[in-house]
This record gives sequence, C-alpha cells and structure tokens, in this order.
Amino acid sequence: MEKIASFTVNHLTLLPGVYVSRKDRVGEEVITTFDLRMTRPNFEPVMNTAEVHTLEHLGATFMRNHKEYKEKVIYFGPMGCRTGFYLVLAGDYTSKDIMPLVKAMFSFMKDFEGEVPGAAARDCGNYLDMNLNMAKYVAKRYYDEVLCNITDDRLVYPQ
Repeated sequence: MEKIASFTVNHLTLLPGVYVSRKDRVGEEVITTFDLRMTRPNFEPVMNTAEVHTLEHLGATFMRNHKEYKEKVIYFGPMGCRTGFYLVLAGDYTSKDIMPLVKAMFSFMKDFEGEVPGAAARDCGNYLDMNLNMAKYVAKRYYDEVLCNITDDRLVYPQ
C-alpha cells in the first residue's frame, strides 16, 4: 500500500506551526486540510485527552459560530497522535490566509471562561474527560510561542 501524504512528512524535523496538510477536490470545490501542530512530535510530551477534548469542544464551537468562516468549516478535531488538530475548510487557502482565523480561535480558547460548550452527559459521549485549565494552558502556549511570532518555515512542511 502507498503511504498517505501525512505519513510522508518527516516528524523528526516537524516543528509546531500551521501547515497545509493537503488539498482535495470535491466537484468544483477545493477542500483544504490544515495541520495545526501544537507540540513537536516525538520530542515533547503529547497533550492529554482531557485538554484535547476540551480544545475540540471550544474550537469547534468557535469555528461553527465564526461570522466569515462558519459556512466553510467542514471539520475541526484532534489528531490521533495528540500533537495537534486538523482544520478542514471549503476553499483553496494557504496557511498565511488563515492565520488571523487561527489566532482568533486560539485567543478565544486561551481566554475562555465558564462552562465548556457541550460538556454535559446529554451533549457528549465522554463529557467527564475535560480539563479547561490545561486546555487554556496549551492554547496559550501555542498562541504565544508559535502563532504570535510565526515564521515562514512554520507555515510550510519541511522537506
């Protein structure tokens, strides 16, 4: 079997950033998948499921309510390796195109106060596995250390 594209990225040199993972065509529409890489794979500890789950709820809520992008959001959710998230948008975008959106989402998550949206038994299949404090911590770390000072090498996958 052929390796899928994301398995051809060298995860030993991949740094936290915002990368175009792939572009697909569905009819006439381009679908862009972004790799929002929050931790350095195989060098830093991965995020725990509780903070990943909390960030998923917060990020999905933010994206599905965003004035400009809510109709373009196809998916926001975690990577199985727990080093980041995938954001899938309808449209042909570059990483630079969505930097204001990603910064706004992580600003929302790092500063979030109150009840996590959907964190109730009626709304979620594992509502007890949440950690808002750690979610805010990792969101702030990514926002401060990566998004606020992002360089071009953190916007394109390393070769």
